[in-house]
Amino acid sequence: MTRRSLVMIALGIAAIVFATGAYIYDQGAVDRGAQSSASAQDYLVRPHSPVIGPANAPVTIIEFFDPSCESCRAFYPFVKHIMAQYPKDVRLVIRYAPFHEGSDEAVSILEAARLQNIFVPVKEALLATQPNWAVHGAPNLNIAWEAARVAGLDIERARRDAQRPEIAEALAKDTADIKTAAGKATPTFFVNGKPLPSFGPKQLAELVRTEVEASRGASVK
Repeated sequence: MTRRSLVMIALGIAAIVFATGAYIYDQGAVDRGAQSSASAQDYLVRPHSPVIGPANAPVTIIEFFDPSCESCRAFYPFVKHIMAQYPKDVRLVIRYAPFHEGSDEAVSILEAARLQNIFVPVKEALLATQPNWAVHGAPNLNIAWEAARVAGLDIERARRDAQRPEIAEALAKDTADIKTAAGKATPTFFVNGKPLPSFGPKQLAELVRTEVEASRGASVK
């Protein structure tokens, strides 16, 4: 099955999950930044990156993510499901890969939302409305800003925060790191520093399961 076919199937499933809210994970558990671990190379986990889940979880999913990317939107319900399966064992580190036009501004919206402690609700709002604002070749970020406002973002404050130099610096670092990681598309996943054996939600779930079981086995010894 081709990557495009996988994405189309995943998009169909994603539409159902977005509509029903079947998979839920803690929306308040976004740390200010990630801490490097021995199991992941430094260029995969950076101190400035958003973290969802327990800070000291033994298994780290690193996702190079583009808010304008259809495949990232399609994978989001699968990632939520994995996080819900292992609430104490897995954390998610978000790295930005703004490959599409307008994605840098969308990242700024997300980072401004993180400063207001509503990163996950705004991320979900941007993904849910992505087909309306992330039109390839003609993105309309006003729609993205409005979606973020409806999700609870203080727009006036966020527009100021979006201009902070540290956001641009973090984005530049992430862009450089995905090149180091040889990532050419989004989403690109690593689990405890290990790349997926092939692209797909099943492969991601299986690698996470393997790492969780290994960590649990190690803790018993």
